[in-house]
Amino acid sequence: MAQLRITQIKSKISEKQNQRDTLRSLGLRKIGQVTVREDNSVNRGYVKTVAHLVKVEEID
Repeated sequence: MAQLRITQIKSKISEKQNQRDTLRSLGLRKIGQVTVREDNSVNRGYVKTVAHLVKVEEID
């Protein structure tokens, strides 16, 4: 099953509260932190919300 490697590349300071909450839901707290999540519609929606703050790679 495909997975997503999500890396936070920008700060959450001065972002809207829902975007901060989305980063927390993804398990990201600081710049450079990486998390691996299952590739499904829920996680894709999270990534779309904070696309300007994260870098996403597909892994197998």
